[in-house]
Amino acid sequence: MKGTWIKYTVDQMAWLEANRLLPISDYHAAFCRQFDRYDVSAGNLHALRKRKGWKTGRTGQFSTGSTPFNKGVPCEPGKGGKHPNARKTQFKKGGLPHNTKYLGHERVTKDGYVEVSIDEENPHTGYERRYVLKHLYLWEKANGPVPDGMCLKAVDSNRSNTDPSNWILIPRGVLPRINGGRATRVMAYDTAPDELKPVLMNMARVDQKVSELRRKRQGAA
Repeated sequence: MKGTWIKYTVDQMAWLEANRLLPISDYHAAFCRQFDRYDVSAGNLHALRKRKGWKTGRTGQFSTGSTPFNKGVPCEPGKGGKHPNARKTQFKKGGLPHNTKYLGHERVTKDGYVEVSIDEENPHTGYERRYVLKHLYLWEKANGPVPDGMCLKAVDSNRSNTDPSNWILIPRGVLPRINGGRATRVMAYDTAPDELKPVLMNMARVDQKVSELRRKRQGAA
């Protein structure tokens, strides 16, 4: 039939339009019996309905509130989800995915700081756990909250070393003074030899304190 125009009589077209809501298999079988037209396939009638724009009332989707025909019907042994090959890849009861973020899980930020999952509600998402900076978390457990205007600095410049003894409390104003660079003409703390680090830190503390006292004096005047 390919390439051949299929002709329908006026009565046949009227019948086809009137019965367009039938499922395609029933539609085709009834048409063949009614008009003794076995030269027409179900695909031909389906294409005809589409060309004519005849709506069948079916979208191929489950409508809201509809119940699947197999709801509550278990698979037969050895078939579907109970097939041995299917069972190999099924989650086992009580099992966890390999990427589960458990309590105490650690990760490293793009800046090199270690974060740890702790048993506190996330204020942004409401989840039962949240990630915090591990060095800050451990330091505050040992020493209390970091005061306003202060921050922590790694003594050995290794941000992944989260031992509280490796972190010292410094004013935030000291940070730009230990960053170094050509503009300050001061050696950067993080790239300096270990024996020079205490000297650079003390110089930065003194410089920051002098600047603070100068601002107070100017404010009083």
